[in-house]
Amino acid sequence: MDTEDDNIFKLVSLHNKERMFNRGQNGYNRLLADHTYLNKDTEEEFLCYGYRTDQCKEAVFLVLVVLTGGLVLLLLQWRPQMVCYLRKRRCSLSHADTILLQDTYKQYSIASIEEKTFPQSKDFVSSGTQAVDSDYESPADTSGLIVSQEEFKLRYFDHQHVRYLWDRGSQVFSKLKDLSEGTKCVNIQESFYGLSAREQNQKQLVYGENSIEVEVKSYWRLFIEEVMNPFYVFQIASIILWLCDQYYYYAACILFISLMSIGISLYETKRQSKTLHDMVSTQAQTISVCRGEEVYEDVPTGKLVPGDVIAIPQHGCVMTCDAVLITGTCIVNESMLTGESVPVTKTPMTHQEDEEVYSPDNHKRHTLFSGTHILQTRFYGNSKVKAVVVRTGFRTAKGELVRAILFPKPLDMKFYRDAMKFILFLGCMAALGMTYSIIIYVKQGIYPMKIVVRVLDIITIIVPPALPAAMTVGTVFAQSRLKKKGIYCISPPRINFCGRLDVFCFDKTGTLTEDGLDMLGVLPIKNAGFCGVVDDPSTLEVGPFLTCMATCHSLTVIDGELSGDPLDLIMFNSTKWVLEEPGKDTSKFDTIMPTVVRPCTKDTFTSSENPFEVGIIRQFTFSSSVQRMSVITRTLSEDGMQLFCKGAPEKIASLCQQDTVPHEFHDILHRYTIQGYRVIALAHKKMDPKLTWHQAQRISRDKVEFNMTFLGMIVLQNKLKPETKPAIHKLREARIRTVMVTGDMIQTAISVARNCGMIPIKDRVIIIEASPPDAHGPANIKWVTAETPDEGTDYYTDSDYLEDVHIDLENPHKMHNFHFAVSGQAFAVLTTHFPEYIPRVVVKGTVFARMSPDQKLQLIEELQNIGYNVGMCGDGANDCEALKAAHAGISLSEAEASVAAPFTSSIPNIECVIRIMREGRAALVTSFGCFKYMALYSFIQYVSVLILYTFDANLADMQFLYVDLVITTSVAVLMGYSGAYHKLVPQRPPGSLVKPSNLLSIIAQILLVIIFQISAFLYLHFQPWYKPAPKNLDADNTHCWETTVIFLVSTYQYIASAFVFSKGPPFREPIYKNVPFLLTLCSLFAFSTYLLMLPFKPILDFFNLMELHTKSVEFRSVLLAFSVGFIFAACLLEYLIMDVKCTKKCLDSCSHCCGNGDEKKDHYRKIQNEIQLSNWPPIGQVTYASLNEPHVEIEEELMRSQGAILVN
Repeated sequence: MDTEDDNIFKLVSLHNKERMFNRGQNGYNRLLADHTYLNKDTEEEFLCYGYRTDQCKEAVFLVLVVLTGGLVLLLLQWRPQMVCYLRKRRCSLSHADTILLQDTYKQYSIASIEEKTFPQSKDFVSSGTQAVDSDYESPADTSGLIVSQEEFKLRYFDHQHVRYLWDRGSQVFSKLKDLSEGTKCVNIQESFYGLSAREQNQKQLVYGENSIEVEVKSYWRLFIEEVMNPFYVFQIASIILWLCDQYYYYAACILFISLMSIGISLYETKRQSKTLHDMVSTQAQTISVCRGEEVYEDVPTGKLVPGDVIAIPQHGCVMTCDAVLITGTCIVNESMLTGESVPVTKTPMTHQEDEEVYSPDNHKRHTLFSGTHILQTRFYGNSKVKAVVVRTGFRTAKGELVRAILFPKPLDMKFYRDAMKFILFLGCMAALGMTYSIIIYVKQGIYPMKIVVRVLDIITIIVPPALPAAMTVGTVFAQSRLKKKGIYCISPPRINFCGRLDVFCFDKTGTLTEDGLDMLGVLPIKNAGFCGVVDDPSTLEVGPFLTCMATCHSLTVIDGELSGDPLDLIMFNSTKWVLEEPGKDTSKFDTIMPTVVRPCTKDTFTSSENPFEVGIIRQFTFSSSVQRMSVITRTLSEDGMQLFCKGAPEKIASLCQQDTVPHEFHDILHRYTIQGYRVIALAHKKMDPKLTWHQAQRISRDKVEFNMTFLGMIVLQNKLKPETKPAIHKLREARIRTVMVTGDMIQTAISVARNCGMIPIKDRVIIIEASPPDAHGPANIKWVTAETPDEGTDYYTDSDYLEDVHIDLENPHKMHNFHFAVSGQAFAVLTTHFPEYIPRVVVKGTVFARMSPDQKLQLIEELQNIGYNVGMCGDGANDCEALKAAHAGISLSEAEASVAAPFTSSIPNIECVIRIMREGRAALVTSFGCFKYMALYSFIQYVSVLILYTFDANLADMQFLYVDLVITTSVAVLMGYSGAYHKLVPQRPPGSLVKPSNLLSIIAQILLVIIFQISAFLYLHFQPWYKPAPKNLDADNTHCWETTVIFLVSTYQYIASAFVFSKGPPFREPIYKNVPFLLTLCSLFAFSTYLLMLPFKPILDFFNLMELHTKSVEFRSVLLAFSVGFIFAACLLEYLIMDVKCTKKCLDSCSHCCGNGDEKKDHYRKIQNEIQLSNWPPIGQVTYASLNEPHVEIEEELMRSQGAILVN
């Protein structure tokens, strides 16, 4: 028996082995390296720097903390990299105790290096060195591990729930591997017989506990982290400043509001983290683990490690790890991962896959994933259903999903980047105001302390603390409205992205079309040809065709009900046969009692002779890579076995004897697929009579699925959802490009695209048929025009074609209104051999068929790379990666898989897309409006204060309170209450705050504010009774005529600004529908007018205003005229000048001339223009990768119809 340390040594040696071969000088260089890359060329790539503690820097840092009053600690909180810069020194990774990590988004994080030391014996060292030396050229290779006579060290760090081990051989940290990487299938089947308890404990030291725990922080910790937010630090500093300036009421109110805001934020954060924790956590349970030689022990699932052999309970369970089946079969509900509640059959790994390298994606039919629910187990006799654990904890598929939620990809919203630029601009303006104030106060001889307080107060005025909160108001209201409509959002910032979407991708089945299928009919073979459509398959004679329909499926009985793939259910139910699975549910694959199907006829149940029964002996499950499934069956009272197979028609036909495939096969198939029907082909084959039951269980599918007899085809109908066509029509009206991304056949997908309106009736479709290089030549592309149905509304006439497709008679193959249809295979060839065509293909591609999940993700990224804002809508199945990658991913599945998507809709159709886009546009416009209002509010107060500072005056405490809380807060909150406009319009909301039209709008309004405030002050100045405010060295003159006039006039400016920036159509409802906002504006206007025209002394005293009632009505009326005049001028400027199309076009043209356009955004438009002006694509020709130019292989019929011949 190996010692505990021996096993740890072997485990880490296995991890280090593959990295120890490249030694010599490179190894020496890496020994001195202070940085390296982790996960190179992946999404999780990190630049890794080594640091270690420096006592001198620590001492200097302590002095800095004391001198800054602890403020430097805030810097460390906001910029983690400063911990390394200020307290540690750079060093080689081999001597580091801290790792600084920089990701691809330039974000920094810190991880501490841990070391575990284990005592070791002489036997451990000698056996360990021999093990290593036997595989490498030199005994010096043992330096790959930190090994000595006394101890063995395991050096590692954890980052985002991923562990990285130090490999001294290659002098780098590398990701801890498990059995899901680089392990051959034969090793999984034959090399694992169960770990002892000691071995399991040893591995757990390296791999950690098998659990996925989402930390739920305490309220106190959340409070500290929230208060450390720059926004609240600024609030605290502002409150201290106001207290110093004796603004006690104002400071107290802001403090109360801030505490309320923090409390709400903490509650929501805690609630969300607890919801996620409860969703991903699994109840503590035990599982039977093999200890070798069929000895089993029940252990907690948290102790499982890669290499454990577990026995799946007969009654089922929820998986807590990823494991590969090696014996028995399981029926699994994978809705947590895929969103599909249809049970999936998992089969054991076979010896035909021995030489393949195991991959959870490629071998998912054998893999039980963490978080999925085992419904049933099937086993042979009294044997156990066993599986080998390959991944645990956060390394599992479920763990990766949770990690994606905990550590999402940073959002790169231009709106927020522009907002930071604008805040920086406000900071510059504050600096100018501070300089001006210092000069004025020094001239006036104000006390230095008061100068400091007044100057700092300018920062809180020009950069309002409530600005970040105001910017999110529109998003909060939009999220609330979506929730009421059954649409849930787990990433609120994504709502604003929905306002700028240019293209929306849709899955087909379950998204555009119904989940279920309807049986149109079957086409059996008779006399070497199709005998016509049979509507009811149950009327057919019992024979190979009907038997194939009844047996070739993966259906099972769960709790007395037949369950399985919808297609299989439709097919089997149409035969009106019955399926029986004898014995208990957990022993359905007993060697003597297979699953049996039989016709539901009187003779079957009453005949004294042997009834017609077919037993399903072996099942080869459906695989998208081979596009088929098959079963080996045996009919009662007949000798020998038979193979029945169903799958993609082209694939099945290629595996059949060609003389059994009717000559009209391709024509018939084309006729149905082009109309959108789903076609399945059937075939069968008589097996060798000598084939035994045991041999049938071991034989590989490639040794039986050939030379079959073609039986016929099944035609199924996948109807569009009634809401699909209207929704697509609305999107196209709004000039939102629509794209279909499906796993179905390309002809079926084209038909559905035509039927739902993605491809207009008279537009042409060009199928890109790309082939990889082979013995006959290089990779090539054929540009083939797709045919259209011969009936219905999709029929093309010559006149329609010439009028709407815009054929250029000089260049007959040039078309503008065309769409590409691309298969997954062609897309792969284009990506590998024709990458220069990818941008053009994704710009003009409308149908992408037979796409794998990885290719769906790749398509989304390619669209984003050329400047599109991309949305994706799917039903959750195979769409998770694309949903996460899109700017706005919408899952129509209510299963837990929806956590992968930012949006989840309980509305099972694509109408939710329209609603989300409308709300996104409304939220984005609201965010712009609130930001512009808050910016202008800051400038109004800024101008007011600078004017008052000039004359040794200032606003009073209650005046600040009234403006900031009563006016600004209520207006900013209610401004976002406006709902989304009822229609999706072609115009797009602005995407940039620094767009010329926005900047000019704000600047023009600021100039108006300055003009009217100075005009009001000059009017006051020229009054015969006016006397300047008395000098006050404390600079706190608040009860004076300057303050009174400026305050009253400015209140109207705040109200007017809120009105002009709260725009309605075409993105939001008209302002009159936002009743609370309109009532608030009217009330504020009425109150300001009351203060000015009908002053009441107690109210004047409350606001510290001068006695207005002692002055003439004329004076007050002129001030009211100034205020009302500003309102009209502001509205005129915003609605009749800034919003006029010609003004916007002029400003945009100036922006482009100055080179300020968004080049990335314009990239796809440039591609569109290039295609429009070129003769591309070369229809009817073939493009070769080696020459990259079209060859003269012309579709003669097409060229004749176009009246020209192309010459290369």
